[in-house]
Parts: sequence; C-alpha cells; structure tokens
Amino acid sequence: MATTKELSVEDKLRALYDLQLIDSRIDEIRNVRGELPLEVEDLEDEVAGLSTRLDKFKSDLVSIEEQIKAKKNAIEDHQAAIKRYTEQQKNVRNNREFNSLSKEIEFQELEIQLAEKHIKEMKASIEHKKEVVASSKEKLEQKTSHLKHKKAELNDIMAETQKEEAFLMEKSAEYEALIEERLLAAYKRIRSSVVNGLAVVSIERGASAGSFFTIPPQTQVEIASRKKILTDEHSGRILVDTVLAAEEKEKMEKLFAKM
Repeated sequence: MATTKELSVEDKLRALYDLQLIDSRIDEIRNVRGELPLEVEDLEDEVAGLSTRLDKFKSDLVSIEEQIKAKKNAIEDHQAAIKRYTEQQKNVRNNREFNSLSKEIEFQELEIQLAEKHIKEMKASIEHKKEVVASSKEKLEQKTSHLKHKKAELNDIMAETQKEEAFLMEKSAEYEALIEERLLAAYKRIRSSVVNGLAVVSIERGASAGSFFTIPPQTQVEIASRKKILTDEHSGRILVDTVLAAEEKEKMEKLFAKM
C-alpha cells in the first residue's frame, strides 16, 4: 500500500472519492435505522413514566382505603361516646349537667356527619382513580406492546446491517489513512456542513452533482486533467471528473459485493 507522500493528485482524488462512496454507504445504512433508536428510547421513557404514574395511583388507592377505614373506626368511637353520654344523662343531678352532655352528644353527631361526608368524598375519589388506573393500564399495555414491536424492528435492522457497517467503517478508516491530514480535515469539514454528507462529487451535465450552477468549460478541463484538487465555488465540494467517478464506483461496487 502506498504511503500518503507517494500519492499523486489523481490518486488523492480517487482515494477521496472512494472514501466518499464508502461513507455514503454508511450514511445509507444509518438512514435505514433513521429515528428508530431515538423512537425506542422515547418509548422506553414513556413506558417508565406511565408505570411510575400507575404505581402512584395504586398507592393513592391504598392510602384512601386506609383513610376510609380510619374514618369508620372514628365513627364507631363517636357512636360509643354518644351511647356513653346518653347513659350518663340518665344519672345527672341538674339541667346544667344534662345540657353539657347534650352538647357533647351533638358534637359527636356532627363529627359522625363530617366523617361520613369525608368517606363519601373519598369513595368518589376511589371510583375516579380506578377509572384512571384502568385507562393508564390500557395505555401502558399499548405502549409496552408498541415498544416491544419497535425494539424487535430495531434489532432486526441492527442484525442485518451491523456486519456491513463494521466492514465499511474499517474500510473508511483504511482510506482515511491514505489521505493527508489537511485534505482529510477539509473533506470532513465539508461533509459535516452539507445535508446529504457529499463532500466529493462528480461533474454531471456540466455542473457539480446536485448543483444547478454550471462549471466553466476551462475548469472542467482542469478537473479532467487531475493535476490539482479543485472545489465548486458555490458549494465548496471537491470535484472529480465523470470518468474517474464511474471507475471508482465500479471498483467500490465490487468491494461492497464482498460483504
């Protein structure tokens, strides 16, 4: 394998275009996965959130049931107190004692009414929360099922593409090693600044691929001569001639066929 210093301009252009073809193939693989990994992550967060919410509602139901039980016990205590005060009224010595006990009985009765009101409200709250729990359970089951499906889909894609991506990543590193550091940095900078990741493009119908701006005939001749590395003044992309591009595409297709 030739070292970086031994590469001619033409060899550099070929190495750059080969690297572009490999990296574009990697981009295609990752595009197949698309937003799926993020979608799976979002679904996992949503399922976890729904599960936590459901657990809280269940805990609230237990707490309310305990509060109802406490109120019922309190009602029994108030009823016992009423019974006790009523018995005491039979043995009072004067009206003042009788009235005092009557007030105590009245207070206990009010406490019973208040407790019964609270129990009624809590039972209504239980019914509402039970509806929410049922709804949350259904939503959780749907989201869990959806997550399972998406995970399986992602695993299938990963299984299909992981080997190919690993092979291409290895080849990308090999071709990067052929290219001088300054040129490689320029390639990566251009790639990161364009939406489709194309830093090296061929001339198509007198313009750089994907561009509507015509390249002057003299510049096209210079590109075809492969004596220096030229860029498109509009997009900044590195340009190669159509013949070189076709040759390298054929070579790379053979390489990809080995996967």
